[in-house]
Amino acid sequence: MPRKGMRSLCFHSKSPSFAAYSSSPSRPSSVSFPTPRRVPVTNFTDAMIEDIIGNAAVLVMKWNPETSTYAKVTSLFYESKKEAQQFIRCVTELQKAMHFLVSEDPTSEKIVHAQSLMEIAMKRLQKEFYQILSMNRAHLDPESVSTRSRSSVTSTRSSTSDYEDGGATTDDEVRFAGESISEVEHVSSVAMADLKSIAECMISSGYAKECVHIYKIIRKSIIDEGMYKLGVERLSSSQIQKMDREVLDLRIRSWLNAVKMSISTLFNGERILCDHVFASSASITESCFTHISREAATLLFGFPQVLVAKSKKSSSSLDVFRLLDMYTSISERWPEIDSIFSFESTAAVRSQALNSLIKLSESVRSMLSDFESTIQKDSSKSVAHGGGVHDLTLHVMNYLSLLTDYSNVLVDIVSDWPPPAKSSLPESYFDSPHSEDGQAPVISLRMAWLLLVLLCKLDDKAKHYKDVSVSYLFLANNLQYMISNVRTSNLQYLLGEDWISKHERKVRQFAENYEGLAWGKVFGSLPENPTAEISPEEARLIFRNFNFSFEEAHRKQRTSVVPDRKLREEMQVSIAKKLASAYREFYDAHRLTVGGGRNVALYVRFAPEDVENHLSDLFFGTMDSDGSSQHSSSHRRSSLGL
Repeated sequence: MPRKGMRSLCFHSKSPSFAAYSSSPSRPSSVSFPTPRRVPVTNFTDAMIEDIIGNAAVLVMKWNPETSTYAKVTSLFYESKKEAQQFIRCVTELQKAMHFLVSEDPTSEKIVHAQSLMEIAMKRLQKEFYQILSMNRAHLDPESVSTRSRSSVTSTRSSTSDYEDGGATTDDEVRFAGESISEVEHVSSVAMADLKSIAECMISSGYAKECVHIYKIIRKSIIDEGMYKLGVERLSSSQIQKMDREVLDLRIRSWLNAVKMSISTLFNGERILCDHVFASSASITESCFTHISREAATLLFGFPQVLVAKSKKSSSSLDVFRLLDMYTSISERWPEIDSIFSFESTAAVRSQALNSLIKLSESVRSMLSDFESTIQKDSSKSVAHGGGVHDLTLHVMNYLSLLTDYSNVLVDIVSDWPPPAKSSLPESYFDSPHSEDGQAPVISLRMAWLLLVLLCKLDDKAKHYKDVSVSYLFLANNLQYMISNVRTSNLQYLLGEDWISKHERKVRQFAENYEGLAWGKVFGSLPENPTAEISPEEARLIFRNFNFSFEEAHRKQRTSVVPDRKLREEMQVSIAKKLASAYREFYDAHRLTVGGGRNVALYVRFAPEDVENHLSDLFFGTMDSDGSSQHSSSHRRSSLGL
């Protein structure tokens, strides 16, 4: 005779449709199934016992696949929801009656009959559970399930289940589950409600092991299939090592999509389904979800760690921006990861995600250090044509501009990275935006330091120009390019307006130095008072000196380049105001005196308009074969106000 509180004998289904799923696996020692709920012993009369067992016998035997062909080929829950509810209620009442009989008369033959009916009923429910799970794979896919709110699902744990009172799936519960969702999602909700009713009935009757075994196998296959479709597979460091850059980049992009989809739908939907179906038992929920998801999730979040292990030997095939994408993908979804895998038994998943963040941080910091070293070790003696922007400047500023698009995660990555020593930076570099403690953020100091390293390297490269004036033009152009990139990227928020203003003043100083060295002799060839009365001999000498110095300066500077339009126009205007206007005054006052009205062309080679045209052609760096500019001189003169 079965003892009080003990479940009935374990059965093995002979049904070929789910035989592989219904066998009872060895129970892991780490998983404990709940003791069947002790149903409150109700006072039953003999007539009540007879009615309960009799009613149960009629319904249970009707759906016994071993004695009824109809029951073998028909699903109880698909055929009649009303009858399915009656079936659950009959099983619940039968269990109560069995508890009463055990407490009152353990030797009663009615217990044997009731036990036999319970065995048949559990076999029926096990088959229904399998059929609902397998036939509704499309409707119970994680994407459909994840549309439900986990907060609304898990809240059911705090409420008393209808089945504790012998109830089944109610119309109100189904309506609540399917409210405001599509027809497909409604089907999903109905299936979830049916699974929940069966699970609660089987668990309370002592058949948790059989129920959980079926659930784990079917649902794990769905998760594994989903991960396969997302391109997630186990890779070793040696396999990654053999991939070329393009293939590796495709792998990373596939992984980024996999993280997005798996967290928002795959694992989230599975957690919702587990929480709902096994709402009556937190331990079973944890056991099922852990078994189903832990292996796949650990594999998913382990990819970055395997990837960066390769970078220690060959970082050239890794892109720091891809690593930052991966870091962002995990860090931005950490609240969801922490919530979905909140069980103690899924701590390994959280730990793996955190370890990947740590390894990605270390790799990014290492790559930033390598980047700084690359700037410092650049030994190229090539110069930019015409004092233009150097390739190193283009590369570094493009790199840093893109890098600051990840400022939100870089703050975390470099937070425990020792900042550059203050002795290494000018005091002005610490005027970047300050944090609450009055200190410049580490990320701001890092950016300022890298820019200073670049400026020092550019200062060295400027020395390779034979013409010192072009050296200053080179510094002005490159610093202006740096400032423009700072203004148009997130660097402006990290460095602050003070940094920009101070370096703009440096650009103006470089431009003034260039102007003085390149055009100083031309400026000096004209008298301070252009209209002062002088002798014809003095006028001829001044014109000759001007002609020579202007031609020489223009010849040297016509290939100079100022790519930034604003800076170019400012420099053109500055030179024109000092030279063109003074020359026009001198020209008008003394042109006719140099040759007594005759042979003026021997001494006066340039009309004021010629000087203006030549000046407006400056800093474009390209000339036609005849020496004229490819751009409209008249347009340039008008833009300079000449």
